[in-house]
Amino acid sequence: MRRSAAREYYEAILVAVILALFARTFVFENFKIPSGSMEDNLLIGDHLVVNKFIFAPHLDTPLHRLLPYRAPRRGDVVVFKYPEDPRRDFIKRCVAVAGDIVEIRNKQLYLNGEPQEEPYVVHKDPFVWPNSPSVRPSQRLRDNFGPFMVPPGTIFCLGDNRDNSLDSRFWGPVPLTYVKGRAVLIYWSFEAPRNDWQWRGLGHRLKQLADVFVHFFTKTRWGRTFKLIR
Repeated sequence: MRRSAAREYYEAILVAVILALFARTFVFENFKIPSGSMEDNLLIGDHLVVNKFIFAPHLDTPLHRLLPYRAPRRGDVVVFKYPEDPRRDFIKRCVAVAGDIVEIRNKQLYLNGEPQEEPYVVHKDPFVWPNSPSVRPSQRLRDNFGPFMVPPGTIFCLGDNRDNSLDSRFWGPVPLTYVKGRAVLIYWSFEAPRNDWQWRGLGHRLKQLADVFVHFFTKTRWGRTFKLIR
């Protein structure tokens, strides 16, 4: 007996939901930029696709052999749980891996004694805080840091907006177990006020959704749609 059309639709929708939940849990997830720590590479209001599978534990299964798997590398833009509050997600650039020696001298990043070329980095404050005990750590560590050897099982992450980023200079390296995935693509970018994407309650979220509905075409940054993240 032929199944009813309603049951066929129900089963199709159920399978689609299961596949979507599986993909979100194990393969891909969306992430939005709430702050300017990655400017000018990533802007407030950018919505990203994050590849969660690439850094997953490697198992000898057909699925793992089909999809690429590797450890985080220098230069990857990664999403991770904030070490000082794992309930929050951060996004930064991995600049060093375990065993690397990181040092910053007058804003210049050195890796294992060699100066690094970082075309994606911006410095919006020309002032350089001196490497002096008389300078507060929150200021001194911004422009002069290390040398510091990255411990096993961790990576060292910095923001591209180097003068305005809360990162590994201040709270240390990121455990690999906290790394959720690699940011790969901007699928939508909406011009919003600074920190407007942060949760401030249901009322603010409804107001935010109304703003998106009214200004979707005028505030969407169409030129950033489907832009690969480097």
